[in-house]
Amino acid sequence: MKRLLSSSKEEIADYVMLCGQLASIMEVSAGPKPGSVSKATDLPVRRAGTYEHFLTGAVAIGPTIREAALRGIRAGEKKLKMSNIRIGNLIKQGMESVRLWHLGGDTHSGPILLFIPIAAASGKTFAEKGTLTLEGLEENTNEVISSTTSHDAVDFYQVMRTGCSPEELGRISEAGEVEVPDIFDESAESKIISQGITLYEAMKACTWDEFAQEWANGLKSTCFRIGYPTLINCFRETGNINTATVGTFLTILSSFEHGDPCIARWVGLKNSRDIREAVNIGRNKAREISARAKEILKLGGLKTSEGTRALLELDHELSQSEGELYPATAADFTAATLFIAFLLGLRF
Repeated sequence: MKRLLSSSKEEIADYVMLCGQLASIMEVSAGPKPGSVSKATDLPVRRAGTYEHFLTGAVAIGPTIREAALRGIRAGEKKLKMSNIRIGNLIKQGMESVRLWHLGGDTHSGPILLFIPIAAASGKTFAEKGTLTLEGLEENTNEVISSTTSHDAVDFYQVMRTGCSPEELGRISEAGEVEVPDIFDESAESKIISQGITLYEAMKACTWDEFAQEWANGLKSTCFRIGYPTLINCFRETGNINTATVGTFLTILSSFEHGDPCIARWVGLKNSRDIREAVNIGRNKAREISARAKEILKLGGLKTSEGTRALLELDHELSQSEGELYPATAADFTAATLFIAFLLGLRF
């Protein structure tokens, strides 16, 4: 990979931004990805979001990714405390930017949550090392996330409440041991500040959500340890970025112990507004779809005619669900994997 030691801060930030935009574009363009948007498939009306909406969002997140990289550079130069990178503020900016540029609903909250700490970690690593390594990027991504503050959590709560509804996210009931307030609790922000709950702690407390757990774990378990090697190995084998991206998506989808958490949530919310109860209700269906993804991989996925037929069959089935069976977390983790790979020099 080209060294950027002599590059200016602006050039490094531009590089990170372009890698992020490209990753988002390539993820949404790849297909077929069962139940997900691609060049040939829009999301059903229930979830909104056409291919064009996703492309627009991929461009709109660029400036925020760039700013995250610049703040990471300053942190790497010891000119900014890690806690002052203000990840929550950047997440809020990114989501607001996407909403300004299209009317297709929530297309990029997942990628933004994943891309911002990666971008800040990239800037920090470039400032410290002059280049990027997988180990350095993984270590700094974890440090960026673990250094978040209660102000980051407040920014996140505010932007999620503005763009989402209880019907989409569910509610956190007061029953049981709940360590974080409900997003739609009007006093949530004051509770967060008074109790000093950081964004890292808020995510870690959401034990029912594999996305939140992956985020709190510094993206190590899936994006760095499963997604990245799968993408690189598949691309080396096939030389085809679409085949490699779809293979990575299927591998990530099949790796979820309880299935894709977005599927579990959307299925379960038909029966319960309590998010923990809803996820438990929906997990059987989510596991079933992950098992189907594993079978498709055994058949070779897009690399074989049998795998391709099974893939198209599952895509057709999930596409009839009006967005209820959209494996959004697998898509988000695939986008983050592509971001990591492009940062580390993957070209096609």
